[in-house]
Amino acid sequence: MPDWSLPANHTVAPSLLDVAEAVARNLPTTRAQLEELSRIPSISADGHDPTQVRHSADATGDLLRRAGLEHVRLLEIDGAHPYVTGEWLHAGDGAPTVLLYAHHDVQPVGTPDRWTSPPFEPTERDGRLFGRGTADDKAGVLVHVAAIRAWLDARGHLPVNVKVIIEGEEEIGSPHLEAFLAAHADELRSDVIVLTDLPNWKVGWPALTYALRGMGELFVTLEALEQPVHSGMWGGPFPDALTAMIHLLATLHDADGAIAVPGYGDDARKPTHAERERLDALGADVAQLAAEARVLDGVQVIGDPTVGVLDKLWLRPTITPIGIDAPSVRDASNQLINRVRVKLSLRMAPGMDIDRAVAQLRDHLAANVVWGLHVSFDEGPRNAGWTTEPSGPAFDAAEAAMTAAYGRAPAHIGCGGSIPFVQPFSDAFDGAPCLLTGIEDPHTNAHGEDESLHLDDFHRACLTEALLLAELATRSGDLLDGVSPTSATSG
Repeated sequence: MPDWSLPANHTVAPSLLDVAEAVARNLPTTRAQLEELSRIPSISADGHDPTQVRHSADATGDLLRRAGLEHVRLLEIDGAHPYVTGEWLHAGDGAPTVLLYAHHDVQPVGTPDRWTSPPFEPTERDGRLFGRGTADDKAGVLVHVAAIRAWLDARGHLPVNVKVIIEGEEEIGSPHLEAFLAAHADELRSDVIVLTDLPNWKVGWPALTYALRGMGELFVTLEALEQPVHSGMWGGPFPDALTAMIHLLATLHDADGAIAVPGYGDDARKPTHAERERLDALGADVAQLAAEARVLDGVQVIGDPTVGVLDKLWLRPTITPIGIDAPSVRDASNQLINRVRVKLSLRMAPGMDIDRAVAQLRDHLAANVVWGLHVSFDEGPRNAGWTTEPSGPAFDAAEAAMTAAYGRAPAHIGCGGSIPFVQPFSDAFDGAPCLLTGIEDPHTNAHGEDESLHLDDFHRACLTEALLLAELATRSGDLLDGVSPTSATSG
C-alpha cells in the first residue's frame, strides 16, 4: 500500500500543516471515492448509454455534498449530458471567488482486449492506478473534493469563496457550452478559474499550462458508384472510393509529414521572446518524448524539420485522419467500394482563425478529388486555440502552491489538446485568469488503452489545490482589484 503521510520533499508552511495533514489523512477515502466514480462507464460519445453519464453526474453531486459544498445540483440543458455544480460562499466579499472545473465524462475504451486490466475496474500496478477516467478527468473531480474536504475538516471554513462546475460532455467538445453559459454564467461568475484537467511536465514535476490548441472535426465522403459491384467484372476502367480516398488523404502532407494545405497555418501565433526562453528552458529531449508517446523503434519524427518538437506539439496545427468507414479486412468482399467516409481531427494553433482554416481545408480537398468522384463534407464541433501570459497574482499563487507540494517550481508548458471551456468562461467573467493545472503525466495515456494515474502525484495535486486556496486568499486585494496577466487570446 502507498504511504499516505505527507509527500517527500514538500515545503508546506507550518501555518498550513493542519490542512496538509488533513489532505493526507483523508487520502484513502479520496482514493476509494475515485475508484468508485471510475467504475461508472460515463462515456459521453454518441452510441453509448447516456444513463451512465447521468449516473456519474449523480455520483459526482453526492461527492460534492459529502465534501461540504452547498446547493449541489445538476444543471440541465436540452440535449446535453448533465453538468454538476456546488458552492461554498461564506468567506465574505473581501475574499476572491474561485471556480473549480473538472469533467466527469470519459472517452470510449477503444479496444477492450488491449487493456491489461478491465477499463472500468480501477487496478493498482507499480504505484499507478489504471482504468478509464482514473486520470482524465475523474481524478480532477477528486482533487477538488480533497482540497475542499481538507479545509473544512481542519478549519471548518474555506479561505476563499468556492464554486465548482463539473462538466458532462467535455470529451465530445462541449457542444452545449454556449447555451450553458447563456443560462448560467452569472451564477458561476468568479475571480479566478482553476481547471484540473491538464498534464504535468514529468512525474514529480508540476506544470502550469498557458497555451492550448483548438480543435475541429471535418467528415469527408467520397462516392464513386451507386452501390458496390464485382471487382473482377468491373475493376480496371471504373474507380473505387477507397483508392480515391487514399489519393486524397495523401495530398494533406508533404514527404516530411508537414501540412501541405496552402496557407493553412499561416496565421498561427508566433512565440514571444519570453515564451521561447520558457520552451528552451524545458530542455526537451526528442527521443524521450518519442518514448513517452509510445513511438516504435525506427519511426521518424515528422513535420517541418526547421520547427522544434515542442512547437509541433503545442503551437502548430495538425490534420489527422482518425477514423474511416469502409469494409474491414475481415468483412472485405471482392467488390469495388462505392462509398468511403473519413473523419479528420483538426488541432488548431493559438491565433488561427478556425473558420478560415476549415474553409481552406475544404477547398483543398475539393480541388484534389481524383477521377471525378463526388465529394461531400460535414463539420463537427470546433473551438479556437487559447493562450495567456502566465504572470500576475493568480499565477504567483499557483507557483507557490505547486512548489510547496512538489518541492520544485512548476514548468510553464503548452498542451496540444483542447479544452473548449477555457476561453468562453474567461470571456464571460471579464478575462478572469485561468489556472490550468495537472493530474496527468507523460505515462498516463489519456484517451488510450491502460490509462493511468500516478498515485504520488495525485496526492501532490490534492495538496497543491488545498494550498492554492490559501495562496489566493493572501492575494485577495490584487485579485479583486483586477491585477491580472495579459488578456487571454483565442484564434
